[in-house]
Amino acid sequence: MNTNCIPSNLDKKETVRILVVEDEYILAINLQECLESMGYTVLDIADSAEGAVVKATELCPNLILMDIRLSGEMDGIQAAEQIWHNLQIPAIYVTGHSDKSTVDRATLTSPFGYILKPIKEQELYVAIQTALNCYDREQFLSSVLRGMGDGVIVVDLQLTIKYLNQVAEALTGWRCDEAKGQMLTEVFKLVDEQTQIPTQNPIITALQQETTIYLGNRILLVARDGTTIPVADSATPLRNNNGVITGAVLVFRDDTQRRLTEERNLAAERAKQLEIQVAELQRLNQLKEDFLATTSHEMRTPLSNIKMTISVLENLLERQGILNSNKLSLSESINRYLTILREQCEQELDLVDNLLYMRMIDADVYSLELTSIQLQTWLPHVAEYFEQQARVRQQTFQVSVPPNLPPLVTDLASLTEIISELLKNACKFTPPDEQITVNVRVIDTTKSLINENAESGILNNLQVSYFQIIISNSGVLIPKKEQSRIFEPFYRIPQSDRWQYGGTGLGLALVKKLVEYLQGTIEVTSSQGWTTFIVQLPLTLSE
Repeated sequence: MNTNCIPSNLDKKETVRILVVEDEYILAINLQECLESMGYTVLDIADSAEGAVVKATELCPNLILMDIRLSGEMDGIQAAEQIWHNLQIPAIYVTGHSDKSTVDRATLTSPFGYILKPIKEQELYVAIQTALNCYDREQFLSSVLRGMGDGVIVVDLQLTIKYLNQVAEALTGWRCDEAKGQMLTEVFKLVDEQTQIPTQNPIITALQQETTIYLGNRILLVARDGTTIPVADSATPLRNNNGVITGAVLVFRDDTQRRLTEERNLAAERAKQLEIQVAELQRLNQLKEDFLATTSHEMRTPLSNIKMTISVLENLLERQGILNSNKLSLSESINRYLTILREQCEQELDLVDNLLYMRMIDADVYSLELTSIQLQTWLPHVAEYFEQQARVRQQTFQVSVPPNLPPLVTDLASLTEIISELLKNACKFTPPDEQITVNVRVIDTTKSLINENAESGILNNLQVSYFQIIISNSGVLIPKKEQSRIFEPFYRIPQSDRWQYGGTGLGLALVKKLVEYLQGTIEVTSSQGWTTFIVQLPLTLSE
């Protein structure tokens, strides 16, 4: 459409420029004189429909007085329709024909007036002013609809498209002239975003319920080219002056930006909540650390004093001859209770020490002192004490270490704690006449590393060696579902008798933390009557 020819709003009839289309010359001259006597400007006279189209394009009049019956292949109705479509110039039909077929054809083009010949001056004036006022209102409404940021679709009661604004054209992919006369369901297709199943158009519901209906959440518009757009807004019935529903209007918009904003706000809110949760977790962890630190130190001192007091008490009783008296029952009772006190005190001291170690590891303040360790001499020495315990418990204890092992560079104190705890558990839970074995082996594995100096980021393969210290005991099985939990703090296997075996449930938890602190791994397997712990450590602990 050539918008340069759209007439501007007119306030005075002197500014109205009119094109007369009449093939009878005398009638055309008379009409021109009549118009000029009323103060209108006649730009020119055309005597054919083809000429009317040409002159309308050249002169851009405010109004056209169009005869219907014209010579040539095109009549006035066709010319008026073409001019309106291309130039948006209103036309008033001036004709001597009022038969039904002519009037029906003219009505389909939505003319701005229809005057029968012979023309009366007053009727002509009223028709022109009415047409111009109607045109101004229509242009004002069109400009408002064009300027809206939302799409607008108007339908009649049969759901036939009557109007689309420019935003609706852009969103649906249909031009207004193409969509006019089409069914709404053909132009405006909606589907559910999740199921992709077509949903009922809100205009249909609005007409059925005679009220405003809003689009549901997560609705997609299927455009003419098959693309989908999230849309939102409402449909409302249209009523005439008598309140009778004559159609409906759908106002909708692209909901993409709003959804993106909503998702960004939601993500920001989640991030904020996460920050609050992390801060609260850090606060609780700090409270826990402070509590453990204070409680551990406060408990360690009295426990140490109790242990020392037990030793002093034993010495005093021996000096007074009570423990070595002939009253064996009294001597045995005192010995038994003193032993219980000593063992319980040592157990609580171990608990306090383990808590302190775990706290230091979690806080990353546990100090490491790298030492070169010859496992072939060190490991049998550490195992010697537990071998004696196994002999007392009637268990078979075997240590097998290859003589040509390379040195292990790691923290001696941590490694001693790891192996001692695992051997203590093995001795504690292995039944009499069963076996405990300790083996060592070196394994090589290939690790892929990115060459940082290579621009292309080529992967380089690096040969890495590890020590595996394997401690196994027979006669005991750990259920499969419990194997992943035995490294949890204070966890005990439900079937185990805590009073028979003692312990606090912190030993294996500390072992796992120490192994990981030494850049290693620990795993447990239990099958075919054997339970095996495999500690894997790098040959050299990196700084």
